[in-house]
Amino acid sequence: MKTLYYNGAVYTGALPLVQAFVVEDGLFTFAGSDAEAAAFAGPEAERVDLAGRFVCYGFTDSHMHLLSLGSALAAADLARHTGSLADLLQCLRDFDRAHPGQGWMRGRGWNQDYFSDVSRMPDRHDLDAVTTARPICAIRACGHCLVVNSRALELLGITAATPQPEGGRIGLEDGQPDGRFFDNAMQLVYDAIPAPDKEEVKDMLRSACRMLNGYGVTSSQTDDYCVYPTLPWETVNQAYRELEAAGELTVRVYEQSNFTSLPELRRFVEAGNVTGAGTELFKIGPLKMLGDGALGARTAYLSRPYADAPETCGIPVFSQETLDEMIGYANRQGMQVAVHTIGDACLDRVLSAYEKALADCPRADHRHGIVHCQITRPDQLEKIRALGLHVYAQSIFLDYDIRIVEERVGPALAATSYFWKSLLEAGVSVSNGSDCPVELPDVMAGIQCAVTRKNLRGDAGPYLPEQAFTVQEALDSYTVHGAEASFEETRKGRIAPGMLADFVVLGENPFTAAPETLSQIPVLATYLGGRRV
Repeated sequence: MKTLYYNGAVYTGALPLVQAFVVEDGLFTFAGSDAEAAAFAGPEAERVDLAGRFVCYGFTDSHMHLLSLGSALAAADLARHTGSLADLLQCLRDFDRAHPGQGWMRGRGWNQDYFSDVSRMPDRHDLDAVTTARPICAIRACGHCLVVNSRALELLGITAATPQPEGGRIGLEDGQPDGRFFDNAMQLVYDAIPAPDKEEVKDMLRSACRMLNGYGVTSSQTDDYCVYPTLPWETVNQAYRELEAAGELTVRVYEQSNFTSLPELRRFVEAGNVTGAGTELFKIGPLKMLGDGALGARTAYLSRPYADAPETCGIPVFSQETLDEMIGYANRQGMQVAVHTIGDACLDRVLSAYEKALADCPRADHRHGIVHCQITRPDQLEKIRALGLHVYAQSIFLDYDIRIVEERVGPALAATSYFWKSLLEAGVSVSNGSDCPVELPDVMAGIQCAVTRKNLRGDAGPYLPEQAFTVQEALDSYTVHGAEASFEETRKGRIAPGMLADFVVLGENPFTAAPETLSQIPVLATYLGGRRV
């Protein structure tokens, strides 16, 4: 059965806009004028009047954490209570009353840079004021730092004598654990938190997919295997496949497969899990690695000391040898690779590993990538182009990072960072995403930041305004280039014959909206394969 959508303002992936398109059997079969589309569809087609509304391809969030989002939705929402430390602690008290018990209490979303009452991160003493009867784990918004209470430290057996882990740090104050854990040290906490079973995983994924659909997202490139360290990747994959079989998976998933050791990666690959394996609803994507920390937590790995914390350059999560070993193996197996890389010193290591891997086993279309690609130098930007890498940007990060980037890294590095427009103009494929639950998967907010280079309130920035995307470039970063990131540009990203019929209806045309109002444009409807979700 054909369905004709007419009387719209339809962005097909190219300008000018057209009026109409036709969907049949889950695919786009035509796009053009009302008259042309009506003639193509024929008199028997079902007809849907778009009433002049704007339509574009369904959005791809090219780097996020879908299972982590589902987990966060079941925890205390600290992001809404991070204006002060006092408000954060009250949120945890309220959550404790609403969810009593002896097990772990979890929350996510705090950011000490927003605190109005103190100018520091929370510590165990702060969380002890909430409760000492049960363990608490409160994760920073960036996901690269967490804090626990004294009860948790007791259960974990963490003392002043506990060795510092490679690629991480246990916070100390006066020689004693202060409850803060950074990057790889967080694993000590996560290993102690009971993993959900498969049905609980499915519930988390359902709720996360519903949220994504509400923002117009139809494709998620997601890193799920590291959320619960004791949860086998086989269980995660099975949960997705059961949701797909039941018709309940309303987002197309490309799994950014996170592994930290070569034996586990080899076992994964030898089980048949290589890039592209799967279906159009769930398939294996790249090997995903975590190269360093985050700028907000001062754990992104810089080539020079932090301007506002000269005692540190940040934390490299892996040695050069481990990066070379893991990336080299994946490349030889025909796998795509994507590495979280925020600091420029980390980027040096990742670029070196890619150079070595491709020299050892050249590949014409590898699409290896840099996730985040924030703090960069001109020589590195050129090397990204020369190596043919993909860049996974998060324009929404500008909403917060505008406040801190120069303060953290100094004016010289800040002047050549978040250079996604220059990379795009150099021919690099730059997709966009949210790193959710670090940020909400709010595509229109991300588009506004990409176009204005200001924070969402408009009272900070523009930061390097010459790096601003046009509206078309911003839309393409969430559609066309998102599809390129997963080798799916012949099936996704444009409203054109033969493409999967994933599309979103917006309440206003972003091409004519004032740039500072783009985030206010509502998503009216989201369709996956021609089915409204």
